[in-house]
Amino acid sequence: MSLAWPVMLEQVMASLTQIVDMVMIGHLGPVAVAGIGLSFQPFFFVFAVFSGLAVGTTALVARHTGAGRGEEAGHVAAQSVLVALLLGLALLIPGYVFADDLVRLMGAEPDVVQVGAVYIRFIVPGGVFMLLAMLLGGALRGAGDTQTPMRVGILINISNVVLNYVLIFGRLGFPALGVKGAAIATSVSRASGGLILLGLVIAGRAGLSFRAASLRRLDFPVIRRTLAVGVPAAGERIIMGGAQILYARIVASLGTVAYAAHAIAMNAESVAYMPAMGFATAASTTVGQSLGSDRPETAERYGWECGRTAMVFMGAMGLVLLAIPHLLMRLYTTDPEVIRLGSICLRIMGPAQVAQAAGFVFGGALRGAGDTRRVMYITIAGVWTGRLGLCALLILRLGVGLGGAWIAMASDWVIRSSLLIARFRGGAWKRVRV
Repeated sequence: MSLAWPVMLEQVMASLTQIVDMVMIGHLGPVAVAGIGLSFQPFFFVFAVFSGLAVGTTALVARHTGAGRGEEAGHVAAQSVLVALLLGLALLIPGYVFADDLVRLMGAEPDVVQVGAVYIRFIVPGGVFMLLAMLLGGALRGAGDTQTPMRVGILINISNVVLNYVLIFGRLGFPALGVKGAAIATSVSRASGGLILLGLVIAGRAGLSFRAASLRRLDFPVIRRTLAVGVPAAGERIIMGGAQILYARIVASLGTVAYAAHAIAMNAESVAYMPAMGFATAASTTVGQSLGSDRPETAERYGWECGRTAMVFMGAMGLVLLAIPHLLMRLYTTDPEVIRLGSICLRIMGPAQVAQAAGFVFGGALRGAGDTRRVMYITIAGVWTGRLGLCALLILRLGVGLGGAWIAMASDWVIRSSLLIARFRGGAWKRVRV
């Protein structure tokens, strides 16, 4: 719980910020909601690469921390930051140049393309710092410090809400910038957060530290070890990102109103799985540190306890989605059709929350052990057979509508969680070397 609650609070704050953002953007109309929602999809590939690197960083830092090698843990974090800065620039600049093409690739209608391209061009400048914060947060959590990322995350989210209000609607003497204002607010907030985290680590005021001199050169042996764990995790995220793009394209074929309902429902549902994200982080850290200190049976106990607790929390959240989905949707929009469609989606996902909890936590436990290759295979099985295959069948062939996409999503989580639990129970992850 001491590891999980800061992550839960951080993620709840992030989700509340997203809710407030979406409420503000929702007042700009379905075109703005769809434009921003679709513009995020192509960047799943970029985030996939860095989330994979973050998983490798967390696993190695946890092993070094568990073995009492704090200096080596800091060096791993420094090398990951250096790679993040170099690779982030290389991947994000093309996103700025080809913004229109990226949104058009998602099958957006012309008015949505225009809005989405504007959003991308103004959010890319803060992207490198967002990726930096992702890597440093993963390193700190691997070291057992979940409170520093939480505090910085809360600061980022509060500043994002304030800047959104000022820049979207034109307050305190600023012009009303609409979607452009939302993107600028996100960029400024995320850049500030990344720089603050870097400053705290270098100053030795976090649970992990390294000298600025560690950023001067690449240590290829350390990077190779990190990538050995991180590449399969990145592959998993890339596979997930590719599936998400195809999934979003199928949903977008239902029209702007249906996609707006989908995007809002996804945002509302994200609050429900915050407990699972907290316990997934706790599982990664405790499993990795226990294996680093040569206590595999303790690692297993931590994994099961995190899984059980998360399923209780998310089972309760599932009941909320079943009982009052229309109230959640009304936080974002007054459009009756968007509310109706979104409520159907949330009711479908309510019973799937327990499976989603298991998927998050046991996936986190296996990643903390460095067993990222098997998690990648399981993700392929769930996403490409459950989510994509069933979604295409229900929407494109049977004409079920938006509810079919969410039935497919729930099926994906049932498949993945079943396979991840089986892998964790088998115990082969205890013998993975990182």
